[in-house]
Amino acid sequence: MGARFFDYTFDYTLRRVFPAPGVQVQSPRVGDHVKVPVDLLLPIKPLARAKTRLRGAADHGAGDPTAHARLVVALARDTIAAAAGASLVRRTVAICTDRLVCRILADDGIEAIAGEPGGGINSALQYGETLLRAADPTTAVAAMPADLPALRPSELDCAVRDALATGGRAFCADQARTGTTLLLAPPGHPLDPRFGTGSAAAHQASGARPLTGRWPGLRCDVDTAADLARAHELGLGRFTHDALHVHAANISPRRKFTVHPCDIA
Repeated sequence: MGARFFDYTFDYTLRRVFPAPGVQVQSPRVGDHVKVPVDLLLPIKPLARAKTRLRGAADHGAGDPTAHARLVVALARDTIAAAAGASLVRRTVAICTDRLVCRILADDGIEAIAGEPGGGINSALQYGETLLRAADPTTAVAAMPADLPALRPSELDCAVRDALATGGRAFCADQARTGTTLLLAPPGHPLDPRFGTGSAAAHQASGARPLTGRWPGLRCDVDTAADLARAHELGLGRFTHDALHVHAANISPRRKFTVHPCDIA
């Protein structure tokens, strides 16, 4: 049976996130039964260092720290919500040292762990992998950036299914084909993350197989205003949508801001 595609709309009343009209998303095949448990890691930078190229995107260029923090957290919450909604993902774990972000995620019922002190994203992912495999050596471990606000659970299910079918490490490249939006290692294979500049080429060079499915939301990571506009075309998750529609009267670039959970959540 060939791939099936569906058109969806965004239903704010029910708070469900679907692709925008005209966007085609590959659907999981009927009868797929993946028995390998999959645990997913999502690293999140501290707010002070996160998504610096997006500053001003949430408030028409004003650069308000609260508006920026709200957007960064919203991107992560939408990504995690989609991941938690994927039927093939058993456990979703954020890797984060920012106390404010951890408190917000805890309110959402999301588990968060801190990476080893002094390490970068790849060492944090390796630390998280060690914890997950110690808890269950039979698990497949996956990693995904927390900046995919147009991601659909069905896309992630398709990508996970295809990755497991390779029998080894596999990855999904971003829309520019330079970065990585998903890396998966089955039981018995190290995750061996190579996130950073040129990660798609680095992952492929390390032996991971590229995934070729049509998953626009999974490939749409958001680093710039142009990326955010593309995600908007695909259909944003409700947290990012709300973060971008906070009334401008609540924002003053001349104020000094202290960011509180109630300002962001």
